[in-house]
Amino acid sequence: MSNQIETYIDVKLTNRNRATVFWRLILIAPVAVFLGSFSQLVHLGWSTPILVAPVALALIFRGVYPSYALTFNHALMELGTRATAYALLLTDDYPSIERNPNIAVLFPDVEGGKRLNRWLPLVKWFLAIPLYIVGVVYAIVALILTIYAWIVTSITGNYPETAAKMVLGTVEYWNRIYGYSVALVTDEYPSFSI
Repeated sequence: MSNQIETYIDVKLTNRNRATVFWRLILIAPVAVFLGSFSQLVHLGWSTPILVAPVALALIFRGVYPSYALTFNHALMELGTRATAYALLLTDDYPSIERNPNIAVLFPDVEGGKRLNRWLPLVKWFLAIPLYIVGVVYAIVALILTIYAWIVTSITGNYPETAAKMVLGTVEYWNRIYGYSVALVTDEYPSFSI
């Protein structure tokens, strides 16, 4: 098994629900509020519902990744991925707060933290800065392609395959970065490629 976060989204290209395409950003609002309610830092302009500080402290001082934090972080990352996939038109499945077999995020086995370096949580955020810069470029391209896909899907009911590959790749890329620098579930530096 890979030491990277793996993201699976079942993208259906044909026979899409044209009625909901136009309203996606409005329809996703309740899920966004639900996700945001887990964050203590929304008022500071930074929203990360993932448990970072308790995990980093447990890894540094005890060499342990708490199982409750791993379960919580995994569930929230999957929910965020379901919401993102719906908002970016990758799926017509409304993002349920329960697991969806068509959208999954797989964490590598951390063996309770034994497979993770105790000191890397101190610098992962810094090491990830080049990844964030490349990720912003990917996100801008994915947003442009999503607007294009929104128009095409609204008219034809088919999601363009070229847009799907780039948008899906961008979601996978950001999940790898998030798993490395925020959820702290891998020490393997993520690839810059999609």
